[in-house]
Amino acid sequence: MSDNSIIFLKSKDDMIPLIDTHQHLWDLNELTLSWIKGTELMDRSYLMSDYVKAAADTGIEKTVYMEVNVDPNCIDLEVELMTQHCKTSDNPMQALVISLDPMAKSFQNDLKQQATNPFVRGVRSVLHTPGTGPGFCLKDDFVAGIQEIGRADLIFDICIRPAELSDAVKLAQASPETTFVIDHCGNADPHVVNGDTDLGSEPNGNPFWHTSVGWKDDMSALAASPNTVCKLSGIVARAQAGWNAETLAPTINHCLDVFGPERVVFGGDWPVCLFGTQLSDWVGAFREIISRRNHQTQKQVMHENAQRIYKI
Repeated sequence: MSDNSIIFLKSKDDMIPLIDTHQHLWDLNELTLSWIKGTELMDRSYLMSDYVKAAADTGIEKTVYMEVNVDPNCIDLEVELMTQHCKTSDNPMQALVISLDPMAKSFQNDLKQQATNPFVRGVRSVLHTPGTGPGFCLKDDFVAGIQEIGRADLIFDICIRPAELSDAVKLAQASPETTFVIDHCGNADPHVVNGDTDLGSEPNGNPFWHTSVGWKDDMSALAASPNTVCKLSGIVARAQAGWNAETLAPTINHCLDVFGPERVVFGGDWPVCLFGTQLSDWVGAFREIISRRNHQTQKQVMHENAQRIYKI
């Protein structure tokens, strides 16, 4: 990629600049991601050059890399490869959220080592896999690890099933020195939140089951902890055919209302967003919804909060 490729990510004069705090990349020639096997859309490489094309004309000027749940033996290489992107000026990546297991025996040493990387701003450990059931993040060793992340002056991006958001509330309360960023609006289904879809009163085997009222109450409880931030991301991947900005607005507006304009950031979640739409369409819908807020709120949500929280 040439040194001037970044110009494709400059905002138009009348467009508020946007920081994407949830950028995924993977090169299958370098990294192994077992979770993508059997998923045709994901089972290919997604490179920085692909992202730059996808983000053209969206107003995204800077990004934060979000770990992609690579196989454990690839984690160090993942960090190394993404650090190289951060070191060069031909792309928008500014910072990293890396994968670490708070319950691993090596966690303390791994955290200390990675915290020396000047581009690492946070840690994520995915909590919506079959091996991490309800209450997993409340185990003593896990809580202790999350507390250590805060002491290392790093944030914790928490990606958890919507029915288990009450566990996230308890974890945030037990770790007041750690800043939590709740990924994907708590993994809400926007069609459930807006009333178009009813998943019933019981999970019935659906790991992402939730109700509109339950999700709203849990997100409000999370927002009551001052060490929490909501990331407006992920929801478009669940959007059904024919969706538009109004489909997503109730979810986004509830997050904005309960967390307030200073504790909300944007995340593209590319390429996972492709399950619902192109990145440009998702950004366009987000901009349409946020445009109904005052100009200061728009600036905070689009880039000022991300600059502060991820130290960009």
